[in-house]
Amino acid sequence: MEFTVNQIAGLLGGKVQGDGNEKINMLAKIQDAKKGQIAFLSNPKYEQFIYTTNATAVIVKNDFVPKKDLACALILVQDPYSSFTALLEEYHKLISFQKTGVEQPSFIGEKSTTGAGIYRGAFSYIGNNVAIGVNVKIYPNVFIGDDCVIGDHTVIHAGVKIYAGTKIGNHCLIHAGTVIGSDGFGFAPQADGTYKTIPQLGNVIVEDHVAIGANTVIDCATMMGDATIIRQGVKLDNLIQIAHNVEIGKNTVIAAQAGVAGSTKVGESSIIGGQVGIGGHLVLANNLSVGAQSGIGKTNTQPGEKLMGSPAIGLTEYYRAYAVFKNLPDIAHRLKELERKMAELVRKEPIQS
Repeated sequence: MEFTVNQIAGLLGGKVQGDGNEKINMLAKIQDAKKGQIAFLSNPKYEQFIYTTNATAVIVKNDFVPKKDLACALILVQDPYSSFTALLEEYHKLISFQKTGVEQPSFIGEKSTTGAGIYRGAFSYIGNNVAIGVNVKIYPNVFIGDDCVIGDHTVIHAGVKIYAGTKIGNHCLIHAGTVIGSDGFGFAPQADGTYKTIPQLGNVIVEDHVAIGANTVIDCATMMGDATIIRQGVKLDNLIQIAHNVEIGKNTVIAAQAGVAGSTKVGESSIIGGQVGIGGHLVLANNLSVGAQSGIGKTNTQPGEKLMGSPAIGLTEYYRAYAVFKNLPDIAHRLKELERKMAELVRKEPIQS
């Protein structure tokens, strides 16, 4: 795929300086770019590379004035980083939605429908009464159970397993190996010390513009009619566990290896770091920032709060506590030294009663 510099500038709403008819076929870092590639300059400390780059074009801020002659064309925009990100998104859409048609062998059940532009990879399985929207891409070895709904322009990568009754919105991205709708961790202890499985009868709802990383698991709700809900715009990293009846608020991002226990509601627009553990039956505020490896076991969070540690406390309080904690070995040594000196004083001068 090739585009002219002028075409890319039009997409970004930018202005071209230089030859707008040059062809672009790839994106690259400014220090590594070659002929036919486009890069961007946002951080001033990388400005040196714009004078030596082999890139055909570079996206720069609209007030950029070069200090030397340039061999590349410029695309002047308001925000180079955001513009380059938008370009990456468009490129990703092009390569993600290229495939169409049905590869064999594959299976689709009774009363299931697919929209225009469908791609169904080899060994994919679609159950009965499944509704799949327009321009959906289903890669090889995907399983989609009965009564599922998949919205328009959604990409489901290889090996994803989607249990019966799951509803997935428009413009979603689900990476390889993810499982959606598996049983929640529900077991009732018995008098003899064994555990009895509690049937999990609910489903999972994934709203629009959600991205789910590889090998993440989202459990279904326990009761029929209830749902585990991933709200619009949520971004989940790889290897995340979302338990039964959890609700993740819209536009929240969660990094890898985090886990959310059952029936917890995570607020909107929050940032959850890697390996964070969130307990069950909690209601967390909006706009939280939770540092990596933190543990949240209580609901006493405030909107916009920054948390760190396990159990998690306010970030400022955590740093104050850590300042003491890291000095504990020295403090312990000094305390032992004081005890030794006090013992010597007592031996030399016994306390008079």
